[in-house]
Amino acid sequence: IIASIFLCYVFFGDGNWVPDVIRWKGASLSKAMSHMWTTSEGVFGLALGVSTKFVFLFVLFGALLDKAGAGNYFIKLAFGALGHLRGGPAKAAVVGSAATGLISGSSIANVVTTGTFTIPLMRRVGFTNEQAGAVEVASSVNGQIMPPVMGAAAFLMVEYVGIPYVQVITHAFLPAAISYVALIYIVHLEAVKRNMPTIGDRVVSMGKTIGGMFAFFAGFALLCYATQFPVALVTSLVPEGAGWILAAMVGVVYLLLVWFASKSPDLELDDPNAKDVTLPVVSEIYKTGLYYLLPIIVLVYFLMIEQKSPALSAFWATMLLFLTLVTQRPLKAFFRGETNFSEQFMSGVVDLRDGLVAGARNMIGIGLATATAGVIVGTVTLTGVGQVMADLVEFLSGGNLILMLILVGFLSLFLGMGLPTTANYIVVSSLLAAVVVELGAQADLIVPLIAVHLFVFYFGIMADVTPPVGLASFAAAAVSGGDAIKTGFTAFFYSLRTVALPFVFIFNTDLLLIDVGLVKGIFVFIVASIAILVFTAGTMGWFITRNKVYESVALVLIAFVLFRPDFVINRVQPPYQSFSGTELAQSVGTANVGDELRVVVSGPDFDNGQIKQLTLLLDIANEGSGEERLSSFGLATLDEDGKVLLEEPFPGTPFFDQMSGFDFYGDESVVVAEIKTPSDQLPKEIVFFPAFLALAFLMFLQFRRSKNTKEEKLA
Repeated sequence: IIASIFLCYVFFGDGNWVPDVIRWKGASLSKAMSHMWTTSEGVFGLALGVSTKFVFLFVLFGALLDKAGAGNYFIKLAFGALGHLRGGPAKAAVVGSAATGLISGSSIANVVTTGTFTIPLMRRVGFTNEQAGAVEVASSVNGQIMPPVMGAAAFLMVEYVGIPYVQVITHAFLPAAISYVALIYIVHLEAVKRNMPTIGDRVVSMGKTIGGMFAFFAGFALLCYATQFPVALVTSLVPEGAGWILAAMVGVVYLLLVWFASKSPDLELDDPNAKDVTLPVVSEIYKTGLYYLLPIIVLVYFLMIEQKSPALSAFWATMLLFLTLVTQRPLKAFFRGETNFSEQFMSGVVDLRDGLVAGARNMIGIGLATATAGVIVGTVTLTGVGQVMADLVEFLSGGNLILMLILVGFLSLFLGMGLPTTANYIVVSSLLAAVVVELGAQADLIVPLIAVHLFVFYFGIMADVTPPVGLASFAAAAVSGGDAIKTGFTAFFYSLRTVALPFVFIFNTDLLLIDVGLVKGIFVFIVASIAILVFTAGTMGWFITRNKVYESVALVLIAFVLFRPDFVINRVQPPYQSFSGTELAQSVGTANVGDELRVVVSGPDFDNGQIKQLTLLLDIANEGSGEERLSSFGLATLDEDGKVLLEEPFPGTPFFDQMSGFDFYGDESVVVAEIKTPSDQLPKEIVFFPAFLALAFLMFLQFRRSKNTKEEKLA
C-alpha cells in the first residue's frame, strides 16, 4: 500500500492538488518504469542485491540449524540454567531468544518459535497473558539487533556505510548485549515485585548459574579465537593440501562430538502445559548438542578471523550443516549399535529438505520487503522528494539535533506500521542518515555514519513492538491469548532501554567501540552494563525494594551520568580551546600526531544562499608543516582581508562530500570561522566516582528499608 502511494506520487505528483512544497514535474509511464526496473536505484537495487547475495544464505543457515535441532537445544540449555530461578521461564525465554536471534532474521518467527514453549510456562509462574507475551516480544525483537545476522541490516550497512562487515558487528555488539542484560533484569524485577514462585524442585545458587553462563560464553569465544592457531600450523606445514587436511580435521571433530552426543538420549520437545514440569539438567544435556556449535564456529572463524566475505563464510557453514542434517541420525544409530541406518538416513534427507523449504519460506518476506522498498527508494531518487523530507525534518527541528533525532525516531515508528523492519531501515536511512550527520556537524558534534544507521535500525525494529500495528505483539498475543494492544504497550515499556540506547550512543560513541582498545572496551562494557541496570531499576520502580519517586529519579540520573560522563565533565571544563580562524595553519602545524582539531567553516548554503556552519574533524596523522598537513586533507586556503578563505576541495579529497553543500562561487566567501584544539581536560571517567557513591547511598537506604519491612512483617 505504501509503495502504491509512492507510485501515485510519481505519476500524479504534478497535480494542482499536491502541496507546493512536494509538487514535482511528474513522469511518463516509460520514464518511471525505466527508472524502477532497469536502473540500480529501483526494484533491482542495492537492497534486493544484498538480500540475494548475503541475507538468503544466513536465513538458510538459521533454518537448517533449527531443523537440525539447535533451537530446541538452546532453549533447553536456557531452561536448565535459569528455569529454577524466580521468574525463571521468562529469563530462559530471554536467553533462548537471544541465542535464536543470533541466527534468525525475523522477530516474528522468533516469537512463534520460542514463544510456543516459553509463554505458557511464564503464565504458570504468575505472569499475565500480556506480560508473558510482552517478555517474548521484547526478547525476540531484540534478536534482530544481535550480531552476526541482525536481520538483513548488517549486510546493508556494509554497503551503505562503506565499512567492513567485521566493523559493523563490532559496533553493534555492545548495545545489543547490554540490552539483553537489562531485559533479564526487568524480568527479575517483575518476578520479585509479584513474589512469583519457582518451578521444579532443584536449588542452584545464583553465583553458580552466572558463573556457568559466563564460562560457557567465554569458553565459546576463546574456542572461536583459538581455531586460528592449528589452522595456521597446518597451512604452514602443508600449504598446498591444507584445505583437504583442515576439512578432514573438522570431520573428525564432528564424528567425535556426534559419538559423545550418542551416549545420551536425543532431546525431545517438552509440553509446556504438562502437569509436572521437569527442568533439564545442564550437566546431562549439554553433551547432546555440542556438534551444533561446530557450524557456528566455522561461520565465526571465517567472518572474524579470516575476515572472508559474509557470503563465503555462510556458504561453508551451510555446507557443514548439509552434512550434519544428513548424517547425524545414521551416525548416532551406528554408535548406539542400532541397525536401521537406511531409515535414519532417509529421515536425515527429509530434515534437509524441510530445512531448505523453511529457509526459502523465511526469505520470501525479506525478499518482498527489500524489493518493494526499492520502489519507494526509486521514487525518492526519481522525484527528489527525499531532499524535501530532509528539509522538512530539519525545519521542524529548528536545527536542534536532539529534536531531529526524536523526529527521525517517530518517522521510523510511523513507517514501521506498514513496512517490515528491513524496508523501514532502507527508506529512513536513505532519506535522513546524511542529514543527521550534517546537522550534527553544524552543531559541533561529529556523528559517525554507522551510529546514525544503527539509530534508525533500532527504531525500525521498535515498530514490530509498538501499537497499533506491532506485528510481533500480535503474534505473541495469538500464543498467549492476551490482548494484542495491551501486549504491545507492555512490550514497549519493557523495551524502553532499546529506545534510550540509540540516543546515548549517538553522543557517546564509546558504546559502539569506535576507536576503543581492548582494555578500555572491557571497562566500557562493565560501566555500560551497570548503567543499563540502574536505568532499568529506575524505570521499573524497584531496586532492592520498591522505589520512592525521588529514588527512581535519582537512579535514572545516575544512569545518565554513567552513560554520558562527557556531558558532566564538559560543564566543568570545556573540552576545547577556541582560536581565531586566522590561526588555522599555525594550529594545524603545532598539533601533535594523534590530536584531533575541529575547524568550524562558515559560508553560504548552495541551495538557499543562507549562511551556515559546518565542523570538520582533522585527525592529525603525519608530521609536517601546517600547509603540508592542510594539503593532505585537500584543504586549500587563501588569506584575504584578515580572513582565511577556503577554496572548493577537489573530488576524492577527504572533505569533498562534506563541503559539497557550500556555494564556493557566491557573493559571500566560505571562510574558516574558528579553530578548536583539545584542552587539558580531566578524564571524563572521574565523574564515575560521585555517581557510584550516590548509587551506594541509595542501595544503603533501600537495604535498610527492606530490612525494617521484613522485621515488621515477622513481628
